[in-house]
Amino acid sequence: MTRVLAGPCCTQILGDLGAEILKVERPGVGDDTRNFAPPFLPQASGEPSEMSAYFAAQNRNKASMTLNYTKPEGQDIVKRLLKSSHVLVENFKTGTLSKYGLGYEDLKEDFPGLVYCSITGFGQTGPYSARPGYDALIQAMGGYMSLTGDVEGEPMKVGVPVHDLFAGLHGAVGILGALHHSTATGVGQHVDIGMLDVSTAMLANQASNYLATGEVPKRLGNQHPNIVPYQVMPASDGFFILAVGNDPTFERFVEVARRAAPEAGAEKLLQDERFNTAASRTANRKMVTDTCNAMTKQQSVDWWLRELEGASIGCSKIQNLEEVFKDPHVISREMVIEMPVEGVDKPAKIVGSPYKFSETAVSYRRPPPLLGQHTEELLTTFAGVKAEEMEDLRKKGIV
Repeated sequence: MTRVLAGPCCTQILGDLGAEILKVERPGVGDDTRNFAPPFLPQASGEPSEMSAYFAAQNRNKASMTLNYTKPEGQDIVKRLLKSSHVLVENFKTGTLSKYGLGYEDLKEDFPGLVYCSITGFGQTGPYSARPGYDALIQAMGGYMSLTGDVEGEPMKVGVPVHDLFAGLHGAVGILGALHHSTATGVGQHVDIGMLDVSTAMLANQASNYLATGEVPKRLGNQHPNIVPYQVMPASDGFFILAVGNDPTFERFVEVARRAAPEAGAEKLLQDERFNTAASRTANRKMVTDTCNAMTKQQSVDWWLRELEGASIGCSKIQNLEEVFKDPHVISREMVIEMPVEGVDKPAKIVGSPYKFSETAVSYRRPPPLLGQHTEELLTTFAGVKAEEMEDLRKKGIV
């Protein structure tokens, strides 16, 4: 019972790992992301199909059924489906399903082994629990926009809805832990995932820096708060990323910089106490950055990538998405798959799963479904609905 992004992300992960996912959608409307378009998946002619690319991104390995759970007949169907289910995942506002007798407290007595996962903006408790949650809102409330962007620029959100995705990932992990407990004890539980909780946990070193010092971190643009140089560097013809994570790596960088600009005397930096330890480089961030930038500007991006890679120093050109999906490593890792989608007359390209198992490979069994594509199949198989009842449910608008 998920829609938009956080919930579907969670259930797609579980589906990729082999779970049978029944996606319950509103009759005639479906998941909101079916209408998050353009773009749509393209036909062979180049004309758009009826499936949005957004929906296709998070809804493979699922079967779609329509059900009006706000009606008693729909609520009865949900409970019949739960008799053969291990997990229910929902990402409505806190309390929504409880209004229809489908909250965890409503179901746990009849389904004691059920793992019930709720993914919401703010969790099931606390002063904000009733609020709706959106990724941009969480990026603002969670401090990410205060940390992202140019030093003198306005607060900036990340270009991907990371908190929806983080919440979905944590939901999947939580479900797997609860399933392990349920398998061992027969006792299910409520897995309560709040996006603001997740975003706070994912602040990582930035949160730890603040808690240790009481100093509010400031935006550093493309720099790292604890490591220098670990940032975008200017070359003579563009930019690249340089990642110098420790002192031995900095020593190797200095040797490459010496070859890049012999007259700059890069080797002297190793005798300069402002440069020769990681802590001193961070303390003297501006001087280190300016000095290194003057050296990297002396050669091209290709020169730097070749020489840095040869010295086992982390570096990369800054790629756009066309370059990402043409990258030979991304291709070799099979991070783009093709699936036949109903209503699309050529295989659809979809980002693949990052999970690579040596024994239990991820399987791509079902393409993203049309709205209600599997309603009759699922109700017959998992809820025991017969033909006469199915017709009655259709007439009443339940399915």
